[in-house]
Amino acid sequence: MNRREFLRTVGAGALRVGLFVGLLPSRWVEAAIEDGGSAEKKRYGMGLDIDKCIGCGRCMEACKTENNVPREPFFFRTWVERYVVKTDDTLIVQNIGVGPAQPADSINEWDTLRSFFVPKLCNQCEHPPCAQVCPVGATFSTQEGVVIIDATRCIGCGYCIQACPYGARYLRPDTRTADKCTLCYHRISKGLLPACVEVCPTQARVFGDLNSSASPLARFKRMEKIHVLKPDLNTEPKVFYANLDGVVR
Repeated sequence: MNRREFLRTVGAGALRVGLFVGLLPSRWVEAAIEDGGSAEKKRYGMGLDIDKCIGCGRCMEACKTENNVPREPFFFRTWVERYVVKTDDTLIVQNIGVGPAQPADSINEWDTLRSFFVPKLCNQCEHPPCAQVCPVGATFSTQEGVVIIDATRCIGCGYCIQACPYGARYLRPDTRTADKCTLCYHRISKGLLPACVEVCPTQARVFGDLNSSASPLARFKRMEKIHVLKPDLNTEPKVFYANLDGVVR
């Protein structure tokens, strides 16, 4: 075989390989490159360290801005509650985004046993009750396990809002469709962090891939004593809490 015939043979082979790769699904190729040849799916979740949350509210403001959440105070994709346990074992829970739920003079240092902040959001359930009751399939889980809503399908019946055991859904007043946290799916699908995680000044929020042992969330789960909200419901949440007080509901 002379030099010209050799180059022609090699070139034809390279062309066939290039055409084959070009026909592969782009998402499979991207996953194979990112995961070092493994096409294992990602499973996104979030961790929340109660000891680090200072109740600054930056997460709520960033979420409203990023996701065009109505500015009225009672609409939230994520919110922060202040828990106050008094010395007589009474409990006061305040949503810091909508103002104090109790008169200001009812909370005093002298009769407060402990006080802390608890961020809350859609728990991204592995078995979401909201998806089970949706009559039109508007609520569903992505291949990464993120529960999202197709607003073009939603008929505003409110079944999912009633079914959510975490109170994480609301009906948008402008579109009359259901809305909730999606972990900023439009951002994480581009390799960015959710807006609330990005702005947290104390790193109380941790985002990552549960299928990657090197992800920040996987390390968070290994290093901390982890709890989930309402474990008895068997929804298998993908939002995990560290240093969670037993009075949190």
